[in-house]
Amino acid sequence: MTRRTKTPKTTQAAPGWRIGANYLIRTVTMIDTGRLVAVTEHELVLEDAAWIADTGRFTDALTTGTFREVEPFPRGRVIIGRGAIVDAVEIPTLPREQQ
Repeated sequence: MTRRTKTPKTTQAAPGWRIGANYLIRTVTMIDTGRLVAVTEHELVLEDAAWIADTGRFTDALTTGTFREVEPFPRGRVIIGRGAIVDAVEIPTLPREQQ
């Protein structure tokens, strides 16, 4: 007997999110950046993502896209559970160099 798994519903334009925009996303345990490529019922999917270990001055980081400590994910997609999100904001550029 084969068990079927339900495919998550993907939304092209979920309220409050812009597909293709660069985001800084704070979760309950960490900060990530990335370009939003999909929104499902329970997850956000990012590309060109990085873990931000230290933002430096927060306002400066948000306006310039420059961070003190950056650990990029390997190329590919990163999935973030929407239930873990504290807040999110669009940023001008994405850090891709390890610092």
